[in-house]
Amino acid sequence: MNRKGKPVPNFKSWTRALAVAVTCAAWLVAPAAHAQAQAWPARGPVRIVVPFPPGGAADITARLLAARLGELNGQSVYVENHAGANGIIGLDIVAKAAPDGYTLLSSNLSSHGTGPAVYKKLPYDPVKDFVPVVQVNATPMLLVANPKLPYRSLQDVLKDAKARPGKISIASAGNGSSTHLAAEMLGEMAGVKLVHVPYKGDTPAMVDVAGGVVDLLLVSTQASDTMIKGGKLRPLAIGSAQRLASMPDLPTISESGVPGYLGTTWSGILAPAGTSPEVIAKLNSQVNDILKTPDFRQKVEASGSQVVGGTPDEFAALIRSEIAKWTRVARDNDIALD
Repeated sequence: MNRKGKPVPNFKSWTRALAVAVTCAAWLVAPAAHAQAQAWPARGPVRIVVPFPPGGAADITARLLAARLGELNGQSVYVENHAGANGIIGLDIVAKAAPDGYTLLSSNLSSHGTGPAVYKKLPYDPVKDFVPVVQVNATPMLLVANPKLPYRSLQDVLKDAKARPGKISIASAGNGSSTHLAAEMLGEMAGVKLVHVPYKGDTPAMVDVAGGVVDLLLVSTQASDTMIKGGKLRPLAIGSAQRLASMPDLPTISESGVPGYLGTTWSGILAPAGTSPEVIAKLNSQVNDILKTPDFRQKVEASGSQVVGGTPDEFAALIRSEIAKWTRVARDNDIALD
């Protein structure tokens, strides 16, 4: 009893009651979250936003995954291209979408590596506003040339670039894109000046290199595979650490006169921040299962790409390291966009 004759609450009883209440709440929330993951994607179609034009590596990968995810879940999974501003338009759409698992992002090195490195301001935070789901693949960049030019190797290009400074042009998918920074890094490490010509995506850049408007382009093996096989682009060197099994006669950039050069892009799936961990886990598991199927691997690896997979945490670590790496390249080459 207190001084007014009223009973004093028993502290142990009160804390015990609070603990029971918290536990009950957790029991109620856990089944709800589990049910959400179990139900996804039962209530409607899933869209995978590709923030680049059709035909690029992120687009190709997204379409392969969309077809398999649709079959696996018995729901429509479709790709929606929102190109422009180096992917910013599409990324902003996903960042502001409902975090319910029905809007996903097909990201790549430009969206979550070089883009954050060069833009002073973005309408979203590339790390905080997205949840990594899984890295799908890793794809080396390939230095290609117009086949009518006399270049048969990177050594030919470097020799000509040193003899005619500022006369050789190299295309990119856009100012501040991964292909732009990779090209700047190539010129810097090789000690030559290449004239940068920006485009709005890999596809228009490849078309103009094939047409003789621009001399060179660094582009993923996945995006350029069809045009190379069709004889419209000539491969000169690969940006990977080792030669590819699918192109054993093609030397690496590193062994062709630019020691230590590495240029590799990748594709992966992210979701808006706040998406249920259970949905992320289910989607990660499904994509990893798809990546293990022989026919999917064959389609990806046939164009020189490597299937990766893994956990959301591993993908998050890759994104952080890529942003740090390309921020240094952008700073050293004075590349910054508003």
